[in-house]
Amino acid sequence: MKRIKITSQLFLSAVFAIAFFGFSAAAQGLKLPTDVGLPNASFPAIIEGLVRWLLLIFGFLAIISFLISGIMYLMAAGDEKSQEKAKRQMQYSIMGVIVGLVGLVVIMAVDRLLRGGGLG
Repeated sequence: MKRIKITSQLFLSAVFAIAFFGFSAAAQGLKLPTDVGLPNASFPAIIEGLVRWLLLIFGFLAIISFLISGIMYLMAAGDEKSQEKAKRQMQYSIMGVIVGLVGLVVIMAVDRLLRGGGLG
């Protein structure tokens, strides 16, 4: 268990170090190599694409969970315990969809504010 914690801490440290290097390099106007097979976009654009992709996957998994819980509810066939379990899972999947959509709206609003577009 301790090994997993150390590994996750090292992973997060590496991610933050890479992000810090990218932001500091962009702030100093340094040119990063372009012939290494990586996207030819700015670092913030890459992060934006990654966040949008993660939110898409998150929403897709929440909808799949909603469908599975609906099937579980239909298959319960009058068993109260199974019906309650399916209802609880359905509530969690609905909350997942809502959290995913709110996350997308917040990211779009913050992006628009930071670009100077305002909220209106």
